[in-house]
Amino acid sequence: MVYNEEDYLQISGLQHFKFCRRQWALIHLENQWSENYLTADGRIMHERAHDAAFHESRGDTLIYRGMNVFSPSLGISGQCDVVEFHRDPGGVELNGHDGKWLPYPIEYKRGGGKSVGADALQLCAQALCLEEMLCVPIPFGALYYGEKRRREQIELDETLRNELRECLDEMHSLASRGHTPRVRTSKSCSACSMKEICMPELMKESRVSDYIKSALEELDG
Repeated sequence: MVYNEEDYLQISGLQHFKFCRRQWALIHLENQWSENYLTADGRIMHERAHDAAFHESRGDTLIYRGMNVFSPSLGISGQCDVVEFHRDPGGVELNGHDGKWLPYPIEYKRGGGKSVGADALQLCAQALCLEEMLCVPIPFGALYYGEKRRREQIELDETLRNELRECLDEMHSLASRGHTPRVRTSKSCSACSMKEICMPELMKESRVSDYIKSALEELDG
């Protein structure tokens, strides 16, 4: 299947989707957003990494920031924080550079790696986009955590790739229907930047539409 460009999902949405499907839908389907200090800190960190004008060459490594990527077969698009191209005979040719180069995507995160699963999915999505765009296999990428100040190499194996495809299938299904899932409260709700919009405690027993209907009836009464 090949998706139309207007149906592409944002790669960054995978983080929201794995955290909470309702949060993802509120942000990416209903275009609602609320920021707290955690999201602000993460945004600032990514703004520093996404300097698309920055290119650097270090011996057998080329470094690019803020590279736009997309995949028609997966229906996703976004930006890579950093892509290193390592000189490798199994890589691809790049304009303006001799030899062949293998892409190595690096995703920057503010924390200490408590949500590696979701982070790895986002990294995997970037890698699959690069694979489709450049026609080259990418076996590894890396996550860089601000608290640890070091990289963690991630193997982009079939298990991770299959999990990514399953998530994207569900996301595309929800997006095509314009459906926002009901509240499922958890300990994560207290730290969610969307808490005041989602109203998890208020909505967990009923649908939003039922609440609005009830509120209007009270006003009419």
